[in-house]
Amino acid sequence: MPIRFRGSLLAAVLILTVAACAPRQDFRGVTIEEDKLKQIEVGQTTEAQVGALLGSPSTTSTFPDWGITYYYISSETEAVAFLAPELIDQQVVAIAFDKDGKVKDLKRYGMKDGKQIAFIQRETPTRGKEMTVLEQLFGNFGRFNSANNPSK
Repeated sequence: MPIRFRGSLLAAVLILTVAACAPRQDFRGVTIEEDKLKQIEVGQTTEAQVGALLGSPSTTSTFPDWGITYYYISSETEAVAFLAPELIDQQVVAIAFDKDGKVKDLKRYGMKDGKQIAFIQRETPTRGKEMTVLEQLFGNFGRFNSANNPSK
């Protein structure tokens, strides 16, 4: 193999390796511009006007008896190579409406307002016998007979 070809091959491998390690940024959700938020007036702007101005919310509240709340959520993550993505920024805009459908409250939350929770990986045990694959496949052989089956 000529030295020139080896050098080109080494350069190509090096470029691909460096490119694979470049961080990838991912933006998700709805980013609300500040000038649009300034157009929303507490006690004046209606639910329909907010929907027309900001678009569909990411999610809404699940307790309609307390009034409806729109949540506009956006997040930015960064991942390097095969590593798990890391949360860089997250914004939540919460717009609460009163019973008349007018804006009652408008709040903006950032990463400093959130709390990290640790998920527990335990499983709830189930009753009964644990069966192996073979027991499941062959467990019903011989269980069926005409004495127990009234259709025969």
